[in-house]
Amino acid sequence: MEFPDRRDVDHLIDPQPLPEFARVRYDPPSESLADPAETARAELDALDLDDLEAGATVAVGVGSRGIDRIDEVAAAVVSELGERGFDPVVVPAMGSHGGATPEGQREVLASLGVTEERVGAPIDARMDAEALGSVTVGDAETTVSFSTAALDADAALVINRVKAHTNFSGPIESGLAKMTVVGLGKQRGAKSFHSTAIAEGYVETLSAALEVIEAETPLLGGIAIVENFEEEIAQIEGVPAGSFFDREPDLLDRAYERMPTLPIDDVDLLVVDELGKEISGTGMDTNVIGRYRVLNAPDPETPDIDLIYVRGLTKATKGNGNGIGLADLTRRATVDQLDLKKSYANALTSGSIEKSKLPVVAPDDEFAIRTALASLGGYDPETVRVVWIRNTQDLGEFRVSDAVVPDLPDSATVLDRETLTFDDWTARFVADSGPPVCH
Repeated sequence: MEFPDRRDVDHLIDPQPLPEFARVRYDPPSESLADPAETARAELDALDLDDLEAGATVAVGVGSRGIDRIDEVAAAVVSELGERGFDPVVVPAMGSHGGATPEGQREVLASLGVTEERVGAPIDARMDAEALGSVTVGDAETTVSFSTAALDADAALVINRVKAHTNFSGPIESGLAKMTVVGLGKQRGAKSFHSTAIAEGYVETLSAALEVIEAETPLLGGIAIVENFEEEIAQIEGVPAGSFFDREPDLLDRAYERMPTLPIDDVDLLVVDELGKEISGTGMDTNVIGRYRVLNAPDPETPDIDLIYVRGLTKATKGNGNGIGLADLTRRATVDQLDLKKSYANALTSGSIEKSKLPVVAPDDEFAIRTALASLGGYDPETVRVVWIRNTQDLGEFRVSDAVVPDLPDSATVLDRETLTFDDWTARFVADSGPPVCH
């Protein structure tokens, strides 16, 4: 596919005067855990390891999210299991991520610092999954599958962050239950789950599938992680099997209180420098951008963002651009980074095909910004509300157009006034030097 270059589109939209910008530091109060590794070791006591025989193999499920210090926590759990006389093995618990291949899932773990050398245990990345049974949810019947690598072990546990999900809201969202059902279900289990969940409800499908897994597998439980606004670990708790639905609602409430969000709800244009799977399962956290784009699930009420422009992918996402479809605009440099095999494997498994659609592709930053501003209707550089972030995870520092500054909360501080300029059509911010114009 050939996308238009500058010569094809330059004459279609006139240059626009640009707003002035402020670089902002956003620092709401937050607390972090002093020693997450030692806390994770201690929290294994909650998982009733005493029932295991010496030398028993324990599968430790680790996912694809960029959780703070996940390599340290995983290494600590593996080390503690070894010191207690067990034989741990790491199993990727990430559904279809990494292109639904063993090599791809190992690559995703390595990008997070989770390697055999780092954690001190072998990684069994087989994609095989066995059907444990089927459940009926509403009008749908779904097969519940579970990782063969985890089933080959004498016991299994998962390590995951509890947080707001990117496709739905409920008493449990992203956390231990979802990783157990979807992550350890591998591609086969993840596909079956999402097909039913979209039609009949995510929480209902999780609950029914988890009952089967708890009855048919030696699941010990999980190590739950809650992060603060700075994406640092604020809490770690061991949750035994059979208690996920009892404990996760409270942990989720704490995660919602601490989660990174924009301090502004009314935005004309959101510019996102990068998206990636380690940032969010949907590349961009849908709770930050206010878009789920899922059948039978209404979008969040806030924030209200008219247009989103995505400038690129993270290195760690390895070309998986799932979530690009949540944007209205991107640029050719982003498309050149896409690995459509990985993106489609993710989208087809989840059933959320909207998230892998291509938005309008601009040749470069300058034309993308020009297009976005012209598309707002009645554009005025003095009143336009632009927010420019690195990604939806790192919200401690960002830029806003001048019209947004009066609405910033007390916990936000203006650091500098800046001008948006373009170097070979690529955006960059410089110290304020007068009104800029797209050219």
